[in-house]
Amino acid sequence: MNIEKLREQLKIDEGVKYEVYLDHLGYKTFGIGHLVVAGDDEYGADVGYAVSEERVNAVFDKDVKKYIEESKKVFPNLEELPEEAQQVIVNMCFNMGAPRLSKFKKFIAAVNDSNWSTAAVEMMDSRWATQVGKRAERLRDRIQALSNWKSDPLNDEYKKTRDSINDMYIEKGVWL
Repeated sequence: MNIEKLREQLKIDEGVKYEVYLDHLGYKTFGIGHLVVAGDDEYGADVGYAVSEERVNAVFDKDVKKYIEESKKVFPNLEELPEEAQQVIVNMCFNMGAPRLSKFKKFIAAVNDSNWSTAAVEMMDSRWATQVGKRAERLRDRIQALSNWKSDPLNDEYKKTRDSINDMYIEKGVWL
């Protein structure tokens, strides 16, 4: 999986802050959506406490490994899925965790059947989609684009669709 591409997507989806702040639920957070937990150097730090870019990157590297492993609990075949599906699944898991992701039964079944159109619909049939709005729509579009993917992950039509979606968001520097 292209971790750098995932990092750039999550920087936009989660935001990146080089200080401790309160997330929308009031939990202390920093970096790329990292919840401050006991054992973190930042545990007990006040809101506004500065965190270096190096620390943010190191914590992200640890977090992304964790969420890849968590994603594999829901999708044991994760590494066999198309790259785009892997990144969307890890993005979703990063956002909501494996326990909540595992409740997307119809989405999981559709992904496992490579039924990307159904998977895209099932993603949106959730409270999560309402809560994260445009993020869910963008991730849905990436899954929907896989419906053009046949047996070859380098299929030209698939790549063209995927790249145009990603380029559109990257050019704007923000996910709509």
